[in-house]
Amino acid sequence: MLIKTVKVSQKGQITLPKEMREALGSEVLRLVLRDRKVIIEPVEDLAGSLKEYAKPVDLTKAKEEAWTEAVREKFGSGRH
Repeated sequence: MLIKTVKVSQKGQITLPKEMREALGSEVLRLVLRDRKVIIEPVEDLAGSLKEYAKPVDLTKAKEEAWTEAVREKFGSGRH
């Protein structure tokens, strides 16, 4: 268990110590107020939480296909 004491600034901000930020492993955090205690939990970003459902994409192939389609739309199929 890691325990740290931090001061709340005049703007109501605190600095989360580096060790805790690294342990949480997320830049997005959820704060829950329960019984006068603040609980800080890591939250996955939307893209990260959906990655298990996404199909892998070959970016080079996708880029080539997009260029080919753009050229076809602009200049036609090239077959006369």
